[in-house]
Amino acid sequence: MNGGGEEEVASSAESPQALDWKFAQVFGERTAGEEVQEVDIISAIEFDRTGDYLATGDRGGRVVLFERTDNKDHGGHRRDLERTDYPLNKHPEFRYKTEFQSHEPEFDYLKSLEIEEKINKIRWCQTANGALFLLSTNDKTIKYWKVQEKKVKKVCSMNLDSSKAVGNGPVVSPSMSISPKPHMANGGCSEKSFGCSSNDFSIPSDGVPSLHLPVVTSHETSLVARCRRIYAHAHDYHINSISNNSDGETFISADDLRINLWNLEISNQSFNIVDVKPANMEDLTEVITSAEFHPTHCNMLAYSSSRGSIRLIDMRQSALCDRHSKLFEVQEASGSKSFFTEIIASVSDIKFAKDGRHVLSRDYMTLKLWDINMDSGPVATFQVHEHLRPKLCDLYENDSIFDKFECCLSGDGLRVATGSYSNVFRVFGCSQDSTEATMLEATKNPMKKQTPAPSKPSRSLGLTRVVRRGPENSGVDANGNPYDFTMKLLHLAWHPTENSLAIAASNSLYMYYA
Repeated sequence: MNGGGEEEVASSAESPQALDWKFAQVFGERTAGEEVQEVDIISAIEFDRTGDYLATGDRGGRVVLFERTDNKDHGGHRRDLERTDYPLNKHPEFRYKTEFQSHEPEFDYLKSLEIEEKINKIRWCQTANGALFLLSTNDKTIKYWKVQEKKVKKVCSMNLDSSKAVGNGPVVSPSMSISPKPHMANGGCSEKSFGCSSNDFSIPSDGVPSLHLPVVTSHETSLVARCRRIYAHAHDYHINSISNNSDGETFISADDLRINLWNLEISNQSFNIVDVKPANMEDLTEVITSAEFHPTHCNMLAYSSSRGSIRLIDMRQSALCDRHSKLFEVQEASGSKSFFTEIIASVSDIKFAKDGRHVLSRDYMTLKLWDINMDSGPVATFQVHEHLRPKLCDLYENDSIFDKFECCLSGDGLRVATGSYSNVFRVFGCSQDSTEATMLEATKNPMKKQTPAPSKPSRSLGLTRVVRRGPENSGVDANGNPYDFTMKLLHLAWHPTENSLAIAASNSLYMYYA
């Protein structure tokens, strides 16, 4: 206790400075007045574990892959290697790699229910032999994709060339292959079906000087996406989460009432490990909103609920994990409840930190950082758009209060980020004495919404709990215009090793670095 002051001074000295965010690039930028098609709106975004690949999914059921290019420019020359000792302030660059149609619209005839093709989540799996593997899901069906470069082979150096072929027969180009003659059941050969009658072509007048074998050559490579597994018919309700296990063999899928455990190689069987469905649906008080595996412990996972709680479970305890190991929730003060209290308390997304020690959760108004070793309350609370609290009635009327914002953490665990309205997103520092609370806009000039930094966050009872407010305003943007609730940043992802963010703004993908 006597050294507490010295420790606080030391931690304050080591507190990182606020980052200066810069625009890197944009894909699918909208022009002024351009109408956005519903199917083009991005609905999922995810970096792979190396940060060299980025995947996005949209409401049209497509998955688009991007590949990083700036770290592949230099070779093994001495000059290039010497430059790595003095790195330039070069922003990460990605290029379009490929895209494929992951899901199609379907119709459940048994329930008379349309199943839209919108991609809800994308998760990268372990790579193997130069191939990329990823999971994608819509409301009902999960698919396991393999994306690999394949060489296009062509048959060249044919004996019969178009320049020497005469008569009425077909012209065979050097790059076309000739299929063998079709054989009949008795071992004969159908000359008519093969099209090789004596009237089809004639031998050139100068004869055939020599015969040579055709040559198979590889010209260019093309990316091929192939669906290896389809995991279907396991969820009665809409799938809201998928998460890979650290063992590389299993993953979970979660809907409103159940969480299922799958093996990647077995698509016709899953195990129900969490079931919160009551015997009488009238007794239903909460639903599952998000689920995530622990990054290193393959037996642990966490899931959040619509009542604002997060449950940590250990699959070693029982086959059906109907009891949690730990429960994380905020105890509301008595008398402070209103009609909107439970609605805005619903957790829309949770993410484990890379070290597995902390969990980040996002509800409608705040970000909360939890220590899994301390279930008495969050260690930090970040207020995202507190100025909207007086407008909750309007947000309820236009259904904006049900928007599901995602959240993300930096690879070093020092910062967190989430989205808001009017194409605004927030970055908060979560080290003990950090006052970083940056408001940025998804444009080519992200820092134009900057306001003076808030005062040092308040503390209570000497604990490490922090309440940090974002920049306060009266509900207007930097230009004095009222907030646009149709321009919402729901989806974003943080690069696993660098301070780089990918932000989905409607149909546009913005990349920022610091």
